[in-house]
Order: sequence, then C-alpha cells, then structure tokens
Amino acid sequence: MKKIISLVIFLISLLSFSDVKAQCGIENTAFQSGEYLSYDLYFNWKFVWVKVGTASMSTVKSRYKGQDAYRASLITRGNNKLDNVFVMRDTLLSYTTLDVAPLYHRKGAKEGDRYYVDELWYTYPNGRCTLRQHEINSDGEHHWKTIAPGKCVYDMMSIYLRARNFDGTKLKKGQKIVLPIANASHLQDTWLVYQGKEEVEMKNSNTKYRCLVLSFMEREDGEEKEIIRFFVTDDQNHLPVRLDMFLRFGSAKAYLTGMKGVRSPLTSKIK
Repeated sequence: MKKIISLVIFLISLLSFSDVKAQCGIENTAFQSGEYLSYDLYFNWKFVWVKVGTASMSTVKSRYKGQDAYRASLITRGNNKLDNVFVMRDTLLSYTTLDVAPLYHRKGAKEGDRYYVDELWYTYPNGRCTLRQHEINSDGEHHWKTIAPGKCVYDMMSIYLRARNFDGTKLKKGQKIVLPIANASHLQDTWLVYQGKEEVEMKNSNTKYRCLVLSFMEREDGEEKEIIRFFVTDDQNHLPVRLDMFLRFGSAKAYLTGMKGVRSPLTSKIK
C-alpha cells in the first residue's frame, strides 16, 4: 500500500511539473529541428557601417535529463577590425522543452578584456519556478544562488525562441509584453514593445521582407532603455532578418545572410 501511495504522489508531482512547464511554454509553430541562420555584424564607426564579424544560430531536437528538448546555440565572433575596438567572442547555449519552456542556459563571453560564464538551471517543484544561478566572474570566482520567483522566468535565448511564436495578427502597435529575464546574478523585468510593420531591405542584396518590428526594453538607472530592435518576417517563421543593437560603446546591426532548415514558406519575401 505504501508503494502505491508513493507512486500516486510521484505521478501527481510529475503532472504538476509538466503543467507548470506548459504554463511557461508556448506552442511552437515558428521553427523546426535543423534550422540554421547566419548573420553579418556591422558597427557604426565614425558614421560609416563597417563589417566587424559574424554570428550563427542553430536549433536542433535533442535530449535534456531524459526528456525531449530543443537545443539552441548562438555564436558571435568579431573580426580583427572589431578587436581593435572591443573584443567579442560570445557562445550561448539553451535547452527548452518542445513547447519552449526554459530548462538550462549558459553564456560564455569574452567581451573586451573580461571573460565570464553565466549558467541557469530551471526547475518547477510544487508548481513554482525555481532558478539555480551560477556565475564565474572575470576574476575566476564562482558564485551560486537559488531563487524561487514562482512566476515564469526566461533568459535571452528562451525569450528569443518564445517571441518567434507570438501571433502577429493579435499584436497592437505600442503593446508591451512583460518578460522577466534572469542571468547568473540577478532577475529583472524586461519587456518587448510591438512597433508595427516595416519593409526591410537586406544589406548588399536586393532582397526585401515585410517585417514585424519588436523592441527589447529594460530599465537602467530608472529610465526605460531600448537594447535591441528585432525585425522578424511577417510570416509563420518569424525569422529575425535584421537586429539593431544599441550598445554602450556605439550602435551595431546584424543582417541575415543565409538560412537552411526553415520550417514554413517565406511568404513575407517581397523580392
């Protein structure tokens, strides 16, 4: 009898765990396993846009702690031109459920003369989101922390995957979508603002796309600040074809240069 009761309790807790992950997830209609995107990076240097590096984003179906998951990775690499101003070598890795609820996130970054690692582990015990945070700072020191925010929490990668699955037909210009975001040291409220639609021409090509425009915002020193502006295709894929990044040391842009494994037809392509 005790074994039966224990089994019932285990099954109930497992169902609760799944329900919470489902609440933090979203139906994925935008991407599939095997998608690969490549970008060129440009920096505004003395009023001239100069190519300073590349980035690539890949998503594949994988396994995480015995369950089916998506593994998404983002790699950015600056070239010699950027290295003269600011060294940038970032690698981001994220695991999510198949409905894009976050499970694990890691960022290893060489930015300037600073190298650091952020790690996050997401669990959902007793119907609450719990976050285990691990930081290796630029001095090589390890810092650990566990928080239980209860509400759904995301990171830069899982926010990106989630936002691709928003229904553009239901968004109104100026609408704010609050998305709490965490790194290894803190948790803060960030949000996306829908800016409407725009036609976007790719750099060094005649290709144009109809795009939805979303601004990623956060609060800094008591003021709202736009960090990244996303231009995503106005079709089922919601591919980011251009990103405008507002950095402390200037402005940068990323333009899509290649794609494969895209899930749906690119009906947003104009020419």
